[in-house]
Amino acid sequence: MTTRTSEKLSVLNKRADFLRAARARRQAMPGFHLQARRRAPGEAEGIRVGFTCSKKVGNAVARNRAKRRLREIARALLPAEGLPGWDYVLVGRAGVTADRPFEALTSDLSEALRRIHATRKPPHQP
Repeated sequence: MTTRTSEKLSVLNKRADFLRAARARRQAMPGFHLQARRRAPGEAEGIRVGFTCSKKVGNAVARNRAKRRLREIARALLPAEGLPGWDYVLVGRAGVTADRPFEALTSDLSEALRRIHATRKPPHQP
């Protein structure tokens, strides 16, 4: 993909945006789950990203640590590997997101983005 280091990230903060992303494409990775959706024309510009960790991840300290790590990998990779006009939601996983090595989380996000944006093959026709 081309490098777009000047792309600014906006943060999702409305519940409706998170719900729309949850109904779109999903990719499970060892360190987190990625939900992504392409916005309709006329919606907000640029790349938008949201973060969430349920109570299954742990207490408030564990959830905040997991979200900090997710924010950092998003800040590092999404401007270069994300696509404008897309919403991304990173969902922390219990017992993994806060403890997984940072390099592994980074490679997880890169692979998840590659899979989400891969062109889908048309169904096989006899």
